[in-house]
Amino acid sequence: MINPRTVLQALGRNVLDTVLPPRCVVSGDIVSDQGMLAPHIWRDIAFISAPMCDRCGVPFDYHIEDKTLCARCTDYPPPYQSARSAVTYSDAARDLILGFKHGDRTHALSVFTPWLLRAGQDILPHVDLIVPVPLHYWRLVARRYNQAALLAQDLGRHAGVPVCVDALRRRRNTRSQGHLSPQDRAHNVSGAFDITPKRAALLQGKRIALIDDVYTTGATVRECTKILLENGVSSVHILTIAKVKMSET
Repeated sequence: MINPRTVLQALGRNVLDTVLPPRCVVSGDIVSDQGMLAPHIWRDIAFISAPMCDRCGVPFDYHIEDKTLCARCTDYPPPYQSARSAVTYSDAARDLILGFKHGDRTHALSVFTPWLLRAGQDILPHVDLIVPVPLHYWRLVARRYNQAALLAQDLGRHAGVPVCVDALRRRRNTRSQGHLSPQDRAHNVSGAFDITPKRAALLQGKRIALIDDVYTTGATVRECTKILLENGVSSVHILTIAKVKMSET
């Protein structure tokens, strides 16, 4: 039996697509469905898949045995259990992420959430809670939304995992990390985060998926992980849209 509500929803989408045809969130080209990318944009998106470092998720250029660590994770093991990213930080990925982060293109969630579900397929079934990297209050006021929180909420809905958007808070308004060296990045975020007191009990013993948009040097997620583990979290897994190539960090 045909569901009248389903028919009305389909008609509504068709009318909306006629009046406001779906467009690629990067190029503006008309595409078949909301959230789709134009073909020439897709060609420039490099998805990350095995083989990769079992810990930080950096892709290897050659075939290697499973559960192998990269040289950096071998010498300096990160505090988190694992980190996975959907794509490498190419020019196309950068334009897409910056439009989402600074250009109010929040409809890009329809692109990013399936990417995160794919990248986190071995993480999400084994975590208890999804937590975003927080913005400082004044930066949140200026931007009007925390892109990591939007990602976390949409991912939680699709993955069926509870989300706590305010488990972490940023104690001070750190400088932009964009042009800082790895050492300066680590110094910049040192001591910048803590636990929101009213969420402390919720976090006890939890396995956390920590969400951010881009993994560059890992300074931010390492600092967040350290604070979470010091406050009773049992393990932390990192999930981001994109990862900067090691040679670029």
